[in-house]
Amino acid sequence: MIKDSIVINGFKHIKYKPVTCTPETSVQKSLDFYHIMDTRRSVREYARTPVSQNLIETIIQTASTAPSGAHKQPWTFCAVSNAELKSKIRKAAEKEERESYSNRMSERWLKDLEPLGTDSNKPFLEDAPWLIIAFKHVYGYDEAGSKHNNYYVNESIGIACGILITAIHKAGLVTLTHTPSPMNFLSELLDRPNNERPFLLLPVGYPKDPVYVPDIQRKPLEAIAAFYT
Repeated sequence: MIKDSIVINGFKHIKYKPVTCTPETSVQKSLDFYHIMDTRRSVREYARTPVSQNLIETIIQTASTAPSGAHKQPWTFCAVSNAELKSKIRKAAEKEERESYSNRMSERWLKDLEPLGTDSNKPFLEDAPWLIIAFKHVYGYDEAGSKHNNYYVNESIGIACGILITAIHKAGLVTLTHTPSPMNFLSELLDRPNNERPFLLLPVGYPKDPVYVPDIQRKPLEAIAAFYT
């Protein structure tokens, strides 16, 4: 008789229940999902259409299904809809962006950004109904308040943010990965603890109608993959 759970090294393990399908169905599902994700684009203009907190909560919960080093789950996702706070975030972000575009970015970097039509003006930080700011936990605390290590923090939160972006797109919303540098102002404005560091800022909402995005192409499979058979 197959057990629903066993004990390994003193810890309970439960029987994994895979989502099963035929090889043919697997191929079709993967193609369907690829075609959905291939429509994903970074959007910089947002409608003022409200997005429910319940939807944002589900999207964040989906992101939290990501694997992490030693299952430490070293992340906090701060969701901001308060107009006054979004305005403060925009003001601080644009200050850093003006400095970056004027003094920090190389000529080559600025040239590479030209097809995307970006500049230091970031109205989406106020227009989008929600901002989700991902914070990584460079270390953690146990239940007694003692400091403990986290492992593969950047890799862990990077994977979680990838799932977050996927969940946003699957919900019919749009987003943009925004990384004003440095981002210390986010820790201050959101009053985050000293073990957290801002990692990524994502405006979330519905796109304006119409909205236009750069006519750019993704690399073909042969340019991104190598197969050893």
